[in-house]
Amino acid sequence: MGELISIGGITKLDLPADRILESAKGQMEGVVLIGFDKQGEIYAASTYADGGTVMWLLEMCKQKMLDSIE
Repeated sequence: MGELISIGGITKLDLPADRILESAKGQMEGVVLIGFDKQGEIYAASTYADGGTVMWLLEMCKQKMLDSIE
């Protein structure tokens, strides 16, 4: 198999979590991580101590997703 090259952009296919996490390494100032663990349970972690900052970031991401639909 050849080398896998990420071209970015939007996809309708799920991507492996490890691939996304690896590509973010070294690029992030802070993160909010949400998803499902391997047992199907909700997992959430954040580098931000303030819950208000976490909620603000989640709402900004939600707005960005809604704007991209239009």
